[in-house]
Amino acid sequence: MHPRLRRSAVLLAGALMPLPLLMGQGQATVAADPMADAFAGAAAKYEVPRDLLVTLAYAETHLDGHDGEPSMSGGYGVMHLVSNPKTRTLEQASKITGEDVAKLKSDDAANIAGGAAVLRALADGAGVTAADRKDPAKWYQAVAKYGNASSPDVARLYADSVYDLMAQGVRATTPDGETVTVPARAVEPERGPYEKAKDLNAPNQTLAANTDYPGATWVAAHSSNYAVSNRPTSDKIDKIVIHVTQGSYAGTISWFQNGPRANPSSSHYVIRSADGAITQMVREKNRAFHAGSYNRRSVGIEHEGFVNNATWFTDAMYRSSAALTRNIADRYGIPKTRTNIVGHNVVPGTDHTDPGPHWNWTKYMQYVTGGGGGGGTPNPHTPEKVCGSGFKVIDQAALGTAGTAYLMYNSTSGANCVTTIKKTSLGKASAVSAFLEVEKKPRVTDSGNFTYYAGPVRASAQDKCVKWGGKAGTATYTSPFEHCG
Repeated sequence: MHPRLRRSAVLLAGALMPLPLLMGQGQATVAADPMADAFAGAAAKYEVPRDLLVTLAYAETHLDGHDGEPSMSGGYGVMHLVSNPKTRTLEQASKITGEDVAKLKSDDAANIAGGAAVLRALADGAGVTAADRKDPAKWYQAVAKYGNASSPDVARLYADSVYDLMAQGVRATTPDGETVTVPARAVEPERGPYEKAKDLNAPNQTLAANTDYPGATWVAAHSSNYAVSNRPTSDKIDKIVIHVTQGSYAGTISWFQNGPRANPSSSHYVIRSADGAITQMVREKNRAFHAGSYNRRSVGIEHEGFVNNATWFTDAMYRSSAALTRNIADRYGIPKTRTNIVGHNVVPGTDHTDPGPHWNWTKYMQYVTGGGGGGGTPNPHTPEKVCGSGFKVIDQAALGTAGTAYLMYNSTSGANCVTTIKKTSLGKASAVSAFLEVEKKPRVTDSGNFTYYAGPVRASAQDKCVKWGGKAGTATYTSPFEHCG
């Protein structure tokens, strides 16, 4: 939401191997891959897993240092070192590394080293030993704390997102054209006390008493960041305002939970870039503080990302947001036009520029008006096709907006079958899994980066209870033992 923040496009490309670039006889040797070298050097110095360090940075900023400009919550640089009244990781990094705060804000290598130093300090505090430092699974608690979340639930959301990204792999190009990669690597993190935190990615987290939109998860904003109202009785709702967070999904949720503060802010909804997951933070009847003079008359939707970086605006985000906008418009009788569905930048009196030049209004409005927001081209594979002849669906669980896990049964053979069918990133390899566990027998899992589905996982379960489930994107489902006999 910072109007001066400059972002460069992050492209998917390339591989990582630092090579020297010789500028000519008598001239200094210049590293061809300065950011890759900075990650490698910082990881070695502070004994942080290199791939984890890169993935965390990518989750925060897509490896863009913003030319020293702050994010919405006061975070700086590739590693998003924060300086605000409640969080001082920027100053902590300065103390550990000995670098000046100004350099940490604007110099990529210094910022990366600062982030590694802070992460290592958090790992030490969590009891990660020298013997364990090479294992990314041991760093979960440190990663959760690095996100500066306002609650354990949001800390888990943040850390899970980092580990999910590592499972998918990272391929990014920096603003200077350098490529940095992390190979896909599935890690089963050791969550420690965060295992008991609510999994905000899990299905069935929606509380009907709190959410206005069925597809949303409920996480309440701090009471100082919105005004209790009785809309539309008190004020007619005739606008929907589109925002960009200037920060990460989990970071924005945490920021809206953070209060009281001098400049209270919130939005009714926040949408994640990777899979279009939606969190509602303010009831629509109440006035979120998001759009100045339009607060009384509008519903605000924040989208994860930065205004000058098109890579954050995924098709999954557009479709999910369009479905939400269409639902809001239908409920309040709001015309589905650009007069009523507007960017933050056109609100009278604002100095904000979001959603920025890379927001594709043509695509977005086609999804809003044409009904494409709910999913577009469907997955050509059905659970019946995957599991085979004779299998019928007897149970299913939605995995956020990313897919659905199905439990099938064949009454002739007495066998069960589980498959997870994707709804987003169709035709593109992404993390998905399906598992089936027959009572008193080992669990069988099919897990990997698949284009359309995971499974089939089959097992005979006559006269036995089964536990089943799956994962798509960052959403997971695990049933209890059920469907016995």
